Amino acid sequence: MSIREIGKISITILMDNSTDLLLKNSAHALRSPLIRNERLNLPPPVAEHGFSALINIVNDHSSSSNSNRQNLTENTDRNTNYTYLFDTGVTEDGVIRNADLLGMDFSNIDGIILSHGHFDHSTGLVNILKKISSKRSSPIDIFLHPDAFLRRWLVLPDGKKARMPSLDEKQLESLGGSIQKSDKATILPNKENPFLLMTGQIPRKTSFEKGFPYQYAENSDNNDNNNDHSEKILNLVPDPLVKDDQAIVVNLRKKGLVALTGCGHAGIINTLKYAKDLTGVDKIYAIIGGFHLPADGGIYEEAMDPTIEEIQKADPEYIIPCHCTGWKATNKIIDLMPDKFIQSAVGTTFSF
Repeated sequence: MSIREIGKISITILMDNSTDLLLKNSAHALRSPLIRNERLNLPPPVAEHGFSALINIVNDHSSSSNSNRQNLTENTDRNTNYTYLFDTGVTEDGVIRNADLLGMDFSNIDGIILSHGHFDHSTGLVNILKKISSKRSSPIDIFLHPDAFLRRWLVLPDGKKARMPSLDEKQLESLGGSIQKSDKATILPNKENPFLLMTGQIPRKTSFEKGFPYQYAENSDNNDNNNDHSEKILNLVPDPLVKDDQAIVVNLRKKGLVALTGCGHAGIINTLKYAKDLTGVDKIYAIIGGFHLPADGGIYEEAMDPTIEEIQKADPEYIIPCHCTGWKATNKIIDLMPDKFIQSAVGTTFSF
């Protein structure tokens, strides 16, 4: 599946697990300033255990040389400039609050892409749609895997369990969302302008990337609009693969692929391998997003070393761990690949 080379991609972190007012700008990272117009730039953006990023892709680098973040949502040239919201955070209003602080307006974006259906990536969607619909009469496309609507439970090894919040398809449609469900790789914005690739469902190839074994789904009879979840009718089935996990990939002109993940439940190495297979491009230029390698004392911690070894083999120019990557895995990346690492923080715009 061929995607066209683009001139530039900008990724603004609207929600992540950390924020830092003291980070300095660098060649590829524009940070929120500590001081603006002789005043402290307060209130600061908030951080939460969730993820959201605004993606702006530019076909012709010369058509968008301005690094002002407010221009990222002002798509006046629809043939060269496209903007998508990738995930919507863990609270109802966290992403909206941060976007407002950064002066970003979602009403003109080209669509919303969900990496998967978990609540730390989708809870803000309803209020974001409400805000968009207050300024926009046309529907907005929401791209996601069909399994993103599953009703899921977290079942821990000690027997503790809890139902995870889930998306309501009819509610999203009523708020102006045009639901685009697919488990296949998808080109955006269209076949005539193939600038961005959504991987769709990612094949699992590695032995050390094991998905999310604590996840269960309600059986298909319960996955309807009936909100009765009493124990009497509850029938949970293992759902460890998080099949709805998908990533975004672009091909930077003369540089290679940039891959953006939400949680990376499919495994960051599986994701990179699939991105190469789909595009026919072997060079990975940058990796950004969640790698899901928390120091859990179990399967994720066991996956740290082989994952990082494979990242070293892939040899990207830049690595930006976010969200659920975890501090231990991030520190290993810093130790082994210090020149490739860039720190993420809410409010940062990464441009390549």
